[in-house]
Amino acid sequence: MTTALKIHSSDHVATLLEAAVAGETIEIGDTAVIARADIPKGHKVALRDIAVSETIVKFGFPIGCATVAITAGDHVHSHNLATRLSGTLDYRYEPHATPRAAVLGARTFLGYVREDGRVGTRNEIWILPTVGCVGRTAERIAAEAARRHQGQVDGVHAFAHPYGCSQLGDDLGATRRMLAALAMHPNAGGVLLVGLGCESNQLSRLLKDVPDSYRGRIRAVVAQDAADEVEEGLAAVADLAAEAAKTKRQSVGLDKLVLGVKCGGSDGFSGLTANPLVGRMSDVVTAAGGSAIVTEIPEIFGAEQMLMDRAESREVFDSVVDVVNDFKTYFLSHGEPVSENPSPGNVAGGITTLEEKSLGAVQKAGHAVLTDVKRYGERIERTGLTLLEAPGNDAVSSTALAAAGATVILFTTGRGTPLGFPVPTVKIASNSELALRKPGWIDFDAGQVLTDGFEAAEEALIDRILAIASGAETAAERNGEREIAFWKRGVTL
Repeated sequence: MTTALKIHSSDHVATLLEAAVAGETIEIGDTAVIARADIPKGHKVALRDIAVSETIVKFGFPIGCATVAITAGDHVHSHNLATRLSGTLDYRYEPHATPRAAVLGARTFLGYVREDGRVGTRNEIWILPTVGCVGRTAERIAAEAARRHQGQVDGVHAFAHPYGCSQLGDDLGATRRMLAALAMHPNAGGVLLVGLGCESNQLSRLLKDVPDSYRGRIRAVVAQDAADEVEEGLAAVADLAAEAAKTKRQSVGLDKLVLGVKCGGSDGFSGLTANPLVGRMSDVVTAAGGSAIVTEIPEIFGAEQMLMDRAESREVFDSVVDVVNDFKTYFLSHGEPVSENPSPGNVAGGITTLEEKSLGAVQKAGHAVLTDVKRYGERIERTGLTLLEAPGNDAVSSTALAAAGATVILFTTGRGTPLGFPVPTVKIASNSELALRKPGWIDFDAGQVLTDGFEAAEEALIDRILAIASGAETAAERNGEREIAFWKRGVTL
């Protein structure tokens, strides 16, 4: 006998907590069905007969429709369930946010308070190349500077990328805005900008996007103008590190924390454990006066109304509609359906349609009121929950979260990934098997939700987050995994 979890009373399917073989009894609370086929762990079983073309419900919401008649006990997946998503939609403004009350007491962490009042979770020197041509130069400077200044600052890191030239218009502008936003990040106690000299992304123009108040902790080297660009870069980093070392950690409240929330390589458990657990972290931080940022616009298709219903105002609602429909138009203009998701890994893990994936993914935003919407490359301006425009790609969206101001990223995964990003990236496994199998990647096991409940997991995760915010390394940091990636939408010259 195996067990399955039914999430909402109106659901037509349940998620298997262990694999089932044909003929085996599957217990779902006080009821049971007989498996009519072998069904993998994390996949769905039908709880009742479902007619062809009938809408199938999970999480209390539609996740698609039956493509053939389904019998109770059947495996419900790609062979008999299909998306109902198509193009852009007209949405209704019916606000009814119901924020969850904070259940955890006052918490603090040790952060770096910056001149503008923002608080970093790291005091690092970041080296940002304006163009891909000097990416390796930036990495050479960072490697030697890290050796020279070990213990003086929390680290010296270069973030190479292939862009900054052969770009035009808004595409080039987006790259420039992203670099400028990263240069102002509170986790960077100092920033070295390394330019080539002849690139489209001219250093002088980039600096115009950085307010004067940030210039004191920014230095620049133009490689074509330098006798020895590496030595000039090292001298600049030495100056930055000496100044950054004067800032020490001090105790601050959760109102100074900015969480970015992200999921990658989801499985059938992501929407049951890791994502709703991260949603509780979003609720805790925003209730304390802090900030949470949710993104991955293509991975809220089918669940976007849930966020729209929590918009603080009609203006915020309209901004959500614009971002969602603009992203759908972006897909359609390239001849791609808006439902071109889930990924092969998602499907193997038990997720069938984009609606199902989105209904699980949107839970990372918790129940907080949606206070603002920002476009790609913009920085958050308000506390509370912000929706950020960015694609679902792990590296692109996580870089966008960092550029927007996230000082810690909570990254849920059911499949696992070693990737890390500019800010501490907390990998949260949706299932205990992954956490045990890949301890070098995973920082927290959300599979414990199924055995210990949400309250115990919530206490454990907030403690882990605050330890990391106070300086404890993530698995990605220990492994030297730090990447950035930009969303390129224009032509290449």
